[in-house]
Amino acid sequence: MTSDGMRDEARYKKQGFGNEIGITGGIGLLIVDFVNGFADPEAFGGGNIPEAIERTRTLLAVAREKGWKVAHTRIVFADDGADGNIFSLKVPSMLGLTEDNPASAIVPELAPEKGEYVVRKTVPSAFSGTPLAAWYVTHGVQTVIVAGCVTSGCVRASVLDAMQAGFRPVVVSDCVGDRAIGPHEANLFDMAQKCGDVMDLDMLLSRIPNQ
Repeated sequence: MTSDGMRDEARYKKQGFGNEIGITGGIGLLIVDFVNGFADPEAFGGGNIPEAIERTRTLLAVAREKGWKVAHTRIVFADDGADGNIFSLKVPSMLGLTEDNPASAIVPELAPEKGEYVVRKTVPSAFSGTPLAAWYVTHGVQTVIVAGCVTSGCVRASVLDAMQAGFRPVVVSDCVGDRAIGPHEANLFDMAQKCGDVMDLDMLLSRIPNQ
């Protein structure tokens, strides 16, 4: 961390930001938008997204072994674009992510299994306008472990909404990725200060056995 970064962190700490909220109660895993289009640097990908997908394979295996409630998200617009919105006005190419477009399909490495919830959405947040929060509550989830992409977009929006819905978000820093490293790092810092806990996979796994 640079000296400027250390000063920034000290300022936030002095003002009372960045307290750890911890892992408690039932645990859910949320994998945000790890789909083919975001794994492809010629489409919506790039940066450290491939590495994040690879690390998430381990995280998903742990979640399945421990019986966590697992949810995946996809961006899926209508074939005729009838549900286009402000998000698609800002990024018109998102309208191409339709149900049958392979770019909208979850990457094979993380393909959902029976009983895992696949959330279809047309906005960045996994929670906005979807039944995801109710699904987690129904299954007793209090802590939501978050992986996915992109850190500065759909991950950030989902973490903020999870916190606002009363869940404890934990962002796994090496299981989230962005097409550019600057926004990735800046948003990890900001989420750690305001929205949830941020830790790498090794640290998460070292804490899980005690839960």
